[in-house]
Amino acid sequence: MATASVDLKPMTADEFAEFVRLPENENRWFELVGGGVLELPPPMKIHGVVCVNTGTQLHLFVRRRKKGYVTSNDSGVILSRDPDTVRGPDVALYEDAQRWSELHPKYGEVPPRLAVEVFSPNDKLGKLLRKIAEYLRAGVEIVWLIDPDSRNVTVFRPGLQPVVVEEDGELIGYDVLPDLNVKVAELFWMPEANGS
Repeated sequence: MATASVDLKPMTADEFAEFVRLPENENRWFELVGGGVLELPPPMKIHGVVCVNTGTQLHLFVRRRKKGYVTSNDSGVILSRDPDTVRGPDVALYEDAQRWSELHPKYGEVPPRLAVEVFSPNDKLGKLLRKIAEYLRAGVEIVWLIDPDSRNVTVFRPGLQPVVVEEDGELIGYDVLPDLNVKVAELFWMPEANGS
């Protein structure tokens, strides 16, 4: 999503957590990058459908293996400190908690094993690639960049060239998430397209 800088003094992750909960920020989306606040436009319908479809596939995977959990709605994770950066993947798969009581109440610092970004019409590719690089530097082991227009997924992993998986292909978890297999077509699922 395209971003706009918000003219505020630099913040820490804790200050940012309080800022986003202010009444005037209800129904607004923000990220913290190097201490600076960025406002994100609200997601559109296609973006939401792709996120739900992706989250569903990942949720089914973690339920089958009885390990990990999935977040959506740009749930924040602290990627760096001093200055602080809090990014919100569109969908993410974590393994740092197994019980409800273990979930961090604000922004955790343990990176997801898999982060997902859905390319939106307002996105600038360069900014999105910088965000993906931040994920990888912070320890995220797999990043999927889903392109609803091209109906494909670019897979990023640390130290490796990105790989594009087309709609008729399958996404795998490599040695990071063994047994993860998701057909790219499932990310764009709609009843009519699948005859059900």
